[in-house]
Amino acid sequence: MSESGLRERKKQRMYQVVSDIAIRLFLEKGFDAVSVAEVAAAAEISKPTLFRYFPAKEDLVLHRIADHEGEAARVVAEAEGDPVEALRRHFLAGLERCDPVTGLNDDPRVLAFHRLLYGTPSLVARAHTHQERSEAALAEVLGGDLDARLAAGQIMAVRRILAMENWRRIAAGERVADVRADAVAAAQRAFGWLAAGLPPAIRSDTRE
Repeated sequence: MSESGLRERKKQRMYQVVSDIAIRLFLEKGFDAVSVAEVAAAAEISKPTLFRYFPAKEDLVLHRIADHEGEAARVVAEAEGDPVEALRRHFLAGLERCDPVTGLNDDPRVLAFHRLLYGTPSLVARAHTHQERSEAALAEVLGGDLDARLAAGQIMAVRRILAMENWRRIAAGERVADVRADAVAAAQRAFGWLAAGLPPAIRSDTRE
């Protein structure tokens, strides 16, 4: 492996280690009760070093789902044919494997992370920024015009609401087996509405 490749691996490992340490502390004590200095000390790095990796305290948590930012855009860019159908298949595949991003996951560690994320106002606000960037990336892939931006907004809203409904039921005590059939039916219904209601240029995949 090249020297640059080794540096990148080391950098990514640092991201992961520091994020994991921070999330553990936040789950133990609460997000607002743990300072950035405390996270840095636990990770055995300086506070300035931590901020070089994570510009905001919230990013210590959001790093865990950072790879999902722009996911919808990547799915559409790599798909052949109808982008809505590609996104429908992708979401259904996520439900099948209980991908935490779909909300259909009852692993205690996943539930604890989601309670931290959705129960902390500053984290919710930071997650919204990620959502906006994902929406903008999807709109660009769909053509970048007003129709594309409207379509991207609707698609991202459907994905978010479906995931939140699944998480709400799981967090209330239902198991994956209890929720799965309803989650699949809701996804089929929601993406069907999208397919029927989006502009023809979006549905027919006339992107250049």
